[in-house]
Amino acid sequence: MNALTLVFVSLCIFAIGYRFYGLFIANKVLELKAERVTPAIKMADGRDYVKTNKFVLFGHHFAAIAAAGPLLGPVLAAQFGYLPGTLWIIVGCVMAGAVHDMVVLFASVRHKGHSLGKIAESEIGKTVGHVASWAVLFILILTLAGLSIAVVNAMAESAWGTFTVFATIPIALLMGVYLHVWREGDVKGASIIGVVLLFLAVIAGPYVVADPTLGPLFNMSKKTIALTIPVYGFVASVLPVWLLLCPRDYLSTYLKIGTIVMLAAGIIFVQPTLLMEPITKFVNGGGPVIPGPVFPFIFITIACGALSGFHAIIGTGTTPKMIGNERDILFVGFGAMLVEGFVAIMALIAACTLVPADYFAINSAPAVFAKLGMDVVDLPALAAAVEENIQGRPGGAVSLAVGMAHIFAKVPFMQHLMSYWYHFAIMFEAVFILTAVDTGTRVGRFFLQEMIGAVIPKFDDKRWWPGVIITSALFTASWGYLVYTGDISTIWPLFGMSNQLLASCALIIGTTMIIRMNKAKYAWITAIPGVAMAFITMYAGYLNIVGNYLPNGKYLLAGLGALVMVLMVIVFIGAVLRWKELLAIKTTQKDEYGDTVVALAEE
Repeated sequence: MNALTLVFVSLCIFAIGYRFYGLFIANKVLELKAERVTPAIKMADGRDYVKTNKFVLFGHHFAAIAAAGPLLGPVLAAQFGYLPGTLWIIVGCVMAGAVHDMVVLFASVRHKGHSLGKIAESEIGKTVGHVASWAVLFILILTLAGLSIAVVNAMAESAWGTFTVFATIPIALLMGVYLHVWREGDVKGASIIGVVLLFLAVIAGPYVVADPTLGPLFNMSKKTIALTIPVYGFVASVLPVWLLLCPRDYLSTYLKIGTIVMLAAGIIFVQPTLLMEPITKFVNGGGPVIPGPVFPFIFITIACGALSGFHAIIGTGTTPKMIGNERDILFVGFGAMLVEGFVAIMALIAACTLVPADYFAINSAPAVFAKLGMDVVDLPALAAAVEENIQGRPGGAVSLAVGMAHIFAKVPFMQHLMSYWYHFAIMFEAVFILTAVDTGTRVGRFFLQEMIGAVIPKFDDKRWWPGVIITSALFTASWGYLVYTGDISTIWPLFGMSNQLLASCALIIGTTMIIRMNKAKYAWITAIPGVAMAFITMYAGYLNIVGNYLPNGKYLLAGLGALVMVLMVIVFIGAVLRWKELLAIKTTQKDEYGDTVVALAEE
């Protein structure tokens, strides 16, 4: 099948989904209104609550939510063939992921920019809220550790990629000062400065590698990068959001979206054939990349490309504190998720254009690949072209980079630039992932401040610098320790299951709020994907524990997986009981916005 077909179909469905389903939810279900005062205006503090241009905010939000999931998940899921992944990405993104992101962002904006735990406490009850807070905090630590390890693997001993990623930091600082000190609100000017400097940084990469002084300086080991990333996360968490985090994420979005647009253009021009079968023999399990069957493992493998609980953390973290107009929730929440879904489709195509034997040779250990009885076809030539050893490099990052470089190299006059495109893709993946790490760290700091603030009220004051520094240090140290001592094979599987359970949790909490707003007839938009994913992910978690962790003696991971499932069951039971209570209420009243509700949320 021609890859161009998938590009065309996905773009059409995403556009239709935004125009009709997204607008339906915005106008009929949530009733978004521009005249409502948002927390960014009402609670403005110049550090966390900052009214932000919707395009800049879209860039920040997209950069924060688009981490490893839409890049690596679809690549790993290609083991089952291109059809299962394509169907889940397109359907799941429109009907579950975009709805999840939009409703969660709306809920946080209505709850003064509070976290998911605080929202659960108000909408369902204090006990459920406390349980949700601990579950979210635990999942966030695992998420940031997993994402950071992916960055470590991509940047290790790659001076070009490391230099470019590091260069985005001073560029972002310059943009932040320009936007808020020199030329306040001049988004166009800041964008031009950022894009030009980023382009120069990318072009300078190969020269940095060749320089005898700079090359070794940026050619860092895994341990060095594992220490550097948490330090960056701490700094990004403490500094005002407008100074580093927001402009850096906005800047990174140009690189992210620009690269994906280039890849889409390359696919349109080259029109490569999908060499992977629509459905492979591994759909029933026993595959070299993912041992489980396509159902239910496709749902926890693709993760962020279709639905992600990590988005709920961002959607109740930094973004709701910067929404200046409630109508922007549609563009930022629903729209950014659709773009991420398109990224996932591009990643799937890049992987499936490789010869199947070459794909499996890259994504499985040599001993495992030898048992498949396959012979590599283009792999030796690809390895020579990119000037790297690419066989036996599981995890998805290398095969994605090879697939992207393979497509770019088929464009006229670019055949000799295969190595350039490969290393560019590796750097692109690192930048893609790292922007979620800095935002996630800041959100983790918010969580800790709220939780410690319940005991020591001063910590809940976002303007109290000692509390900001202490909670940032504690949270960064927790995930930083896992990065320094662990590896992706021990953390990522647990993250996949926990991430989707968190998405289910957020959808269930959103359903509760919709019912409370006297919109019970529309509750199905969040209840159906929320309940469905809860059962699917619980089943996947059970299979993972009994079929993978326990037989291999991984008792700690089994215990952690079971703990997350138990915490989420408590939240689900509490939500169902709350639904029953709300549906039994016959009288209605008005909330602070003048909207009809069946019961006011606790403040």
